[in-house]
Amino acid sequence: MDIDLTASRLAALGNPTRLQLYRLLVRAGETGLAVGQLQEKLGIPGSTLTHHCRTLVHVELIQQERSGTSLICRANYAVMRGLVDDLVAECCVDACVTGT
Repeated sequence: MDIDLTASRLAALGNPTRLQLYRLLVRAGETGLAVGQLQEKLGIPGSTLTHHCRTLVHVELIQQERSGTSLICRANYAVMRGLVDDLVAECCVDACVTGT
């Protein structure tokens, strides 16, 4: 586990707007959502959405792809699974075993 990368990803999700954005993309599945759809659902200005998307792209939690005139955003499920795996990988390893 790269602790710095994990911390960066968690920090990016620590913003309520980015967390809401990320949850929308996770729910959308592999097809993702166009930036216009995200802006409508979140009710935020385009420049604000661009800033939040850029932060999530930087830590690889989301990917963006141009499709015609639309910019499609998708959750990066492999990175999401890796982040969750990092968080639970050592769950309870230092817990004392009782009764032995």
